[in-house]
Amino acid sequence: MPLYYELYRRGTLGAALTDSLDELIQAGHITPQLAIQVLEQYDKSMSEALSNKVRSKAVVKGNLRTYRFCDDVWTFIIKNPSFKFDHETATADKIKIVACNARRPGE
Repeated sequence: MPLYYELYRRGTLGAALTDSLDELIQAGHITPQLAIQVLEQYDKSMSEALSNKVRSKAVVKGNLRTYRFCDDVWTFIIKNPSFKFDHETATADKIKIVACNARRPGE
């Protein structure tokens, strides 16, 4: 079982990495096992970077449409959210927030 959540693989950077690794596998330049190791390192690096390097905070206000808790993961769907940062505000029509414990279950 991987030690880190695979959550960030679904973002733009993670998807681009996955596509590039797939191309390298198809071309015979790397093995699938090496691609898995790269993705696991990516999961670890993203988790540690966000935990240790990001210090920004935001206040989120909006209409909570859906929430669920499954397998130690919270998912929130918020309609008309407003994000207030230190010196600016951002809005959107709808957002999805996925929140996980800092440590995986069993650690």
